[in-house]
Amino acid sequence: MINIAIDGPSGAGKSTAAKAIAKRLNILYLDTGAMYRALALKAVRLGVDPNDKAAVEEFLPNVQVDVVYQDGTMQIYLDGEEVSGYIREHHISKGASDISKIPAVRLKLVELQRAIACKNDVVLDGRDITSFVLPDAKYKFYLTAAPEVRARRRYLELLAKGQDVQYERILADVIDRDYNDSHRDFAPLVQTPDSVYIDSSDKSIDEVVELILSYIK
Repeated sequence: MINIAIDGPSGAGKSTAAKAIAKRLNILYLDTGAMYRALALKAVRLGVDPNDKAAVEEFLPNVQVDVVYQDGTMQIYLDGEEVSGYIREHHISKGASDISKIPAVRLKLVELQRAIACKNDVVLDGRDITSFVLPDAKYKFYLTAAPEVRARRRYLELLAKGQDVQYERILADVIDRDYNDSHRDFAPLVQTPDSVYIDSSDKSIDEVVELILSYIK
């Protein structure tokens, strides 16, 4: 079984690279971040603060997150509704970072992530894949970039989608999310000693993909 684990902060290009690698190797891609975004969307719809541990734990047992592959493309279902589009809105990104700090949330989703990886050749990207979800994965990478570069990428991406956004606000959110992800008590974002470090600040996505593929036999 081929399991490729890619960790790193928001906006480093993990998802784009992981999708390209999965396509090149003809294996599945599992966007673990989308799963946390789905739970953040659930909290927003319920009027629950994603930071409110007690309130989140109250609705958690009754929420269903499913991953469905159609023609090799991953889709996220929340309580039976396909929500892949809704979870990409900017305000959901911060909510996903907040809600992911809650141990019960991570344990609920990690169980599903491990089950998928156990049965399939798959590329996973996230914050704790190399350290917690799949610590025994054969191929492990830590992909990062300067905060300003990541914020600029996100800014241009949202502008292209027609969203009214400010670069300064996105940069502040990136820095805040970096702190949250790396300082949470349970399964924080870290670079494990056996992960290959890649800085994508001055690299194109094609260069990142080729570099990662060069390590995979």
